[in-house]
Amino acid sequence: QLQASGGGLVQAGGSLRLSCAASVTRFRIGFMGWYRQAPGKQRELVARVSTGGMTNYADDVKGRFTMSRDNTKNTADLQMNSLKPEDTAVYYCHLDGWAGGKFKNYWGQGTQVTVSS
Repeated sequence: QLQASGGGLVQAGGSLRLSCAASVTRFRIGFMGWYRQAPGKQRELVARVSTGGMTNYADDVKGRFTMSRDNTKNTADLQMNSLKPEDTAVYYCHLDGWAGGKFKNYWGQGTQVTVSS
């Protein structure tokens, strides 16, 4: 239900854009966002955006990454600028929301982001 695209290999200081498209029915989406997991580390929030446009960013990406969302298309993009080697991780699209009165969340397939020094 979540299709992620983007990612790849880039040099430090470069940019990448991740895109996530949600295919859901009878589902009221709350937040759409991106998480990442580096080797040996826990999965962590990178950025997310609510239906109303409220955004949350991890401290170490503020000012470098920008989250955007198109509610008409159920898509969410993450523009990543000034990438650093420590941004290297598998990035996962995520959404949460409500269906049938129940809160649910979904994960997309991971996409690798590698930043070389």
